Amino acid sequence: MESINQQMLTGERALFKSRDLIIKDSVFADGESPLKESCDISIDNSIFKWKYPLWYCKNISVKNSSFLEMARSGIWYTHHISISDSIIEAPKTFRGSSDIHLTNVDMPNAQESFWNCKDVYLTNVTAKGDYFAMNSENIKIDNFRLVGNYAFDGAKNIEIRNAKLLSKDAFWNCENVTVYDSIIIGEYLGWNSKNITFINCTIQSNQGMCYMEHLVIENGKIINTDLAFEYSTVDVEATTVIDSVKNPISGKIQAKNIGELILDDQEIISANTQYELDKAGEPCDL
Repeated sequence: MESINQQMLTGERALFKSRDLIIKDSVFADGESPLKESCDISIDNSIFKWKYPLWYCKNISVKNSSFLEMARSGIWYTHHISISDSIIEAPKTFRGSSDIHLTNVDMPNAQESFWNCKDVYLTNVTAKGDYFAMNSENIKIDNFRLVGNYAFDGAKNIEIRNAKLLSKDAFWNCENVTVYDSIIIGEYLGWNSKNITFINCTIQSNQGMCYMEHLVIENGKIINTDLAFEYSTVDVEATTVIDSVKNPISGKIQAKNIGELILDDQEIISANTQYELDKAGEPCDL
């Protein structure tokens, strides 16, 4: 393979349609789309300073590198890419891409990243920015930190482990989501979604988990959460007091207690939801 070492690369499409290339200790300065339409590229300890660095690419490996803020909209329509031990400061990274592997990556400006992507694998990733992973599918995440609203809107087939999500309106319009051993903080969690499961999670959400079909919570801590489960079908096992529950459609809610149970919609058949309170599982006196 040809190697490029310690080069300052400038100008539009500096390495357009490159093949079988190793790039080390180099800087991509001013000039859009430096590696557009390239494939089989290995990049190590390099810096991207300008827009659209990796569009329409295939088989890309990036290690110990940095995408600065102006390398925005940097990786679109690219397939089979791995990035490790790197910083992606640029927003709007990853659109219409697939087979994406990130390991030990910081994304301090992840606004509108991972849109319409498939087969996304994130390990030890931190991100900050709204609209993360909108309309993406087949996502597996482990050890993840996210600060940003509207995360995963419209996404499906998601598995998340060991995460902390500070996100208003997270998991809206989703299908087939399982979250393990995580903390989720933010209002209006999970509206209009189906087949959503939280296992060993801590949830704090104002008016959370409403308009949901087949919501499952196993061994969950539901704290400072009110008006929960409105118009949802549920199978909830909480180890805490739930502040208030409003008009669930059907299912079972087990909790240490419910501060306020609101059943004020005459079209909802209250008997379709079973309530079990305290550790002995005694039925709620409706």
